Amino acid sequence: MTTADVRTSEAPIRGGGVRALYAGNPGSVVQRGFIAARSSSWVVVLSGFFEPVLYLASMGIGLGSLIGDVQTPAGPIPYAAYIAPALLAVSAMNGAIYDSTWNVFFKLNHAKLYEGMLATSLGPLDVALGEIVYALLRGLVYATGFMIIMQIFGLNLAWTAILALPAVVLIAFGFASLGMAVTSYMKVFQQMDLINFVLLPMFLFSATFYPITIYPEWLQVIVMALPLWQGVELVRGLTTGVLVPDMWWHVLYYLVMIGIGLVFTTKRLRALFLD
Repeated sequence: MTTADVRTSEAPIRGGGVRALYAGNPGSVVQRGFIAARSSSWVVVLSGFFEPVLYLASMGIGLGSLIGDVQTPAGPIPYAAYIAPALLAVSAMNGAIYDSTWNVFFKLNHAKLYEGMLATSLGPLDVALGEIVYALLRGLVYATGFMIIMQIFGLNLAWTAILALPAVVLIAFGFASLGMAVTSYMKVFQQMDLINFVLLPMFLFSATFYPITIYPEWLQVIVMALPLWQGVELVRGLTTGVLVPDMWWHVLYYLVMIGIGLVFTTKRLRALFLD
């Protein structure tokens, strides 16, 4: 028996169509992530949670005492209550992006982890969903902790604020799926700086600290096309009790974002390791 025959006999049997992409077991990828997290640095993990908390403390207390109330569709609200839901969306984004970009880059290009996974019965969609769900869970943990802080300080102004949790899950899912798709095309660490290059201005300009109406109209159009602005508006409406039909467009935006991310990630993993 030749070496080629041995490799063929040891390779997992894959069917055509959907079975070649999905084995129905993304949970094993999530489980592997939790096991690996036991030995990770929790200081790095917690930093993603404390960053928006520190922004809330410094901006909400410091600038809030100078600015006073902010006029919104819900009426005048304290400045801290205005920026808190935006920082909640940022918290979900940070948690999802960390795992779906830097961690995925290392597993893909250095640890060669996905190559080993796809040598089993797992398909590329299993790997993509597993990694994205794991990143989503981190985003949810960050957001839940931040939500508790908002509740303690009375920054949730309506009962609909409880709906912000499923909203941040949607936000984290969108950023995780698109983040993994983009990362799958990167080859060197220097290219990862492009992610921070995009995230930082999006964080600063997505109506996080002040209303979008202060921008000129042409800039408002650009900002409204950004995914973080969609999340900020969705969460802010829920925490302040301003429920309008336009919020469904924010939900649809993230559903499309999730779909695009899953499709590109699945195709990319298949092209890298199976074709």
